[in-house]
Amino acid sequence: MGGLGDVTRWGLGSSFVAHLQATSPEMLERRFSAHLSEDLTPHATTILALRFESGIVMAGDRRATMGMAIESRNIQKVFRADEHSAVAIAGAAGPAVEMIRLFQVELEHYEKIEGRSLSLAGKANRLAEMIRQNLPAALQGFGVIPLFAGYDLLHQGGRIFKYDMTGGRYEEGDFHATGSGGRDARSFIKGRWSEGLEEAVAVAIALEALFEAADEDAATGGPDVLRGIYPNVAVVDDGGFRTVDDDTIRSIFDSTIEDLRERYRGDLR
Repeated sequence: MGGLGDVTRWGLGSSFVAHLQATSPEMLERRFSAHLSEDLTPHATTILALRFESGIVMAGDRRATMGMAIESRNIQKVFRADEHSAVAIAGAAGPAVEMIRLFQVELEHYEKIEGRSLSLAGKANRLAEMIRQNLPAALQGFGVIPLFAGYDLLHQGGRIFKYDMTGGRYEEGDFHATGSGGRDARSFIKGRWSEGLEEAVAVAIALEALFEAADEDAATGGPDVLRGIYPNVAVVDDGGFRTVDDDTIRSIFDSTIEDLRERYRGDLR
């Protein structure tokens, strides 16, 4: 029988990565790993946030894809980080959800130990560190790119933070969208956003932006009227974090559906 050297040589250990290293090391190149992750791991797609007069609105569609297939039509992408902040996920869904759960626990732990919550910028910095720690996995195709926003109690207003895969943290003044449909969502918001928006108008803009993204991007899910599945939407202001219920979201879509129909009829003329 061969010894440990033979086990390593022929890739007979329990680790699949060790097996590939021994038998097909070229398959561990970054390009292959990123492609493999798309086929094996559900990916969350489009998320966005925009500032209104007294806070922020954060929203995300409900679709997760695995390669070219729809893995889930009902995934949650927008989460409460703590009382005055929210976080949304894009990228590899499993690692993203685990990162957010740990982030929530760390914020709660800090508040219990210190007797006060972190500043909004401090929370954004901590999330950046967690994204940076995920970089080795990101290089294998399991990247996590969240969006963080909240109400800053010190500055008395909403703030939005975006990230890159290396943990770089950048503050956006008014709005941002990321994920596969992020560009289309940003373009729509850019044409509608203005200073001093009311909350109801900001929520409507967020929902229409996701609709526009779904119309252009196959990985982004629009409102699923048949199944009663609508985007996740949350609002954070000086009163704290709260979600927008499905009945409210449905009524907004119902009130704008005729305008949307007229718009698309015009495109076909």
